[in-house]
Amino acid sequence: MADYRTIKAEPLTNAIRAIVKAGGSSDREAELVSTNLVEANLKGHDSHGVGMIPRYVSSVTTGGLALNQHVKIVLDTGPLLTLDGLTGYGQVIGHEAMELAAERAKQNGVCLVGLSNSHHIGRIGHWAEQCIDHGLVSIHFVNVISRPIVAPWGGSDGRHGTNPFCVGIPRRGKDPIVLDFATSRIAQGKTRVAHNKGVELEPGTIIDNEGKPTTNPRYTVIPPHGAILPFGEHKGSGLALVCEILGGALSGGQVVKGPSDGKYNVLNGMLSIIIDPGKLGTGENLAREVESFVAWHTGSPPAPGVDKIKIAGEPERETKKKRLAEGIPVDPTTWQEILEAGKKFGLDQAAIEKIAG
Repeated sequence: MADYRTIKAEPLTNAIRAIVKAGGSSDREAELVSTNLVEANLKGHDSHGVGMIPRYVSSVTTGGLALNQHVKIVLDTGPLLTLDGLTGYGQVIGHEAMELAAERAKQNGVCLVGLSNSHHIGRIGHWAEQCIDHGLVSIHFVNVISRPIVAPWGGSDGRHGTNPFCVGIPRRGKDPIVLDFATSRIAQGKTRVAHNKGVELEPGTIIDNEGKPTTNPRYTVIPPHGAILPFGEHKGSGLALVCEILGGALSGGQVVKGPSDGKYNVLNGMLSIIIDPGKLGTGENLAREVESFVAWHTGSPPAPGVDKIKIAGEPERETKKKRLAEGIPVDPTTWQEILEAGKKFGLDQAAIEKIAG
């Protein structure tokens, strides 16, 4: 960690906000983007954090990411919403989509929302947490339209994206359950982080451009490209297939049909089911039974080398507490890429360094 710089959350948010605003975004858009990205870093998901800014800037400058867009309602029947993200910042589109969905779920007990054409929607757990803040359970299936980077089980090249799956469950007076994972062995952004750090990946994570096993992350970052393997063998691959179809097609969007078109953008489709346990008549039952199972689940005697049994979402909360106190580590390559991205929007390096402290 010697080469890392550690930046506190507030000045890092200020620096990212300044870059986004310099690109032409409104104050609200710059706020939503910067706070979302830094929150991902705080929770230990550096793959979805401020390191995305260089990619966003490239997408803006090449026309793949449209500024100051708002979610467009294509269909609204109350419990059913079909939304178009108009290739706007996913941090804005996702936020607006979940607010609409939460409102409908509170009215009708449930909302099924299909969101298409959002630019990179970021950490999906963020949207589950937004629903949890409304006291709602949510389930999310997501697909990725970009360069296909994940191989199907038994395949030797990339055929789809990392296709996340996420579930959020609120708990009364206690930290919620947030299950959020890519259906690939590792998130693509984590391979970018490894490449920037100059570290190898775990064996069995990726294959090279010839379909052979490798631990060198360059094969997911620079040509010739290899692919990330699915998690859980055929099971993860099957879930990725479902996420592609539900998140991409049933949402009203598109699915991966071939190689990348070469544009420097990432589009997401997301099918979300948002449920109000109170309206379902099972709120009290859920609250009681969740605590019963969590107690039983976490009561398992820890295996050697394990300090305690955790629930989904707990590691992220622990990391956030630590990083709020100590700061967020940013590797030199990522920081330099952020500075260069700011320069493309007319902010010089000294200005960003000053804001970041």
